Amino acid sequence: MAARIFLPLSLLVFALPVVAQTSNTPTFEVASVKPSQHLVGPDYNNGIAISPSAFTAHNATLRRLIAEAYDLQLRQISGPAWLDQNEYDIDARTSKPVDRNAISPMLRALLVDRFHLRRHTETREMRVYALVVSPAGPKIHPATDSQAANTSGGFHFRGDMRRFADFLAVQFSIPAADNPAEPAHAGGPMFPVLDKTGLAGAYDFAVDMRPELGVDLFTLWRRALREQLGLDVESRRQRIEILVVDKAAKIPAAN
Repeated sequence: MAARIFLPLSLLVFALPVVAQTSNTPTFEVASVKPSQHLVGPDYNNGIAISPSAFTAHNATLRRLIAEAYDLQLRQISGPAWLDQNEYDIDARTSKPVDRNAISPMLRALLVDRFHLRRHTETREMRVYALVVSPAGPKIHPATDSQAANTSGGFHFRGDMRRFADFLAVQFSIPAADNPAEPAHAGGPMFPVLDKTGLAGAYDFAVDMRPELGVDLFTLWRRALREQLGLDVESRRQRIEILVVDKAAKIPAAN
């Protein structure tokens, strides 16, 4: 049976632009932001969907929403513990279809408006994993616009290496499975994964990986990276940007 793997949608960029709240700041035309009626826990708050005309989230923690808005990994956000506990539902719509890159500043403005988010940035040294190309070279190739989605068995990924590195950051925190027939959930230490592959563009590939008793996801993924993708990860210590939450409201302002 193929492994059941949960895919978060956080995006990765390690520079933190400061966006001034001016009349030129793009905003959603309409937006509903409410506390989730039923909590599901941090292992499941990956219900974020983005389209050219909408941003929706279900049971998303404020930490995950901030990560999405500022193009960061979860470990790059520092703040009170409740950032991982309270969950929110968001349904935000644009007045017309926009480029994917326009959604992030809209979400930043929404978090400032509804959660009164205040933050600053710092640079801290911490342990990270660098996603690199193996010495023999990559075994994956850039996807083309005309290429059909890879429908091979196992785990399927389509996107750039930055997204893949973000996905791996969560996967590496999943401990060894007690029962291969049941999905394991993130819960171990989470370290940022930096894209150092130098591979540009989007990729489309499938990974054949199955859970093994007593083997954590880091070990399984590193084996798959080397054998199937021509990639690897290296442990390093590096200074990276951290977003520090100075203040945020637990209950969002009325819609």
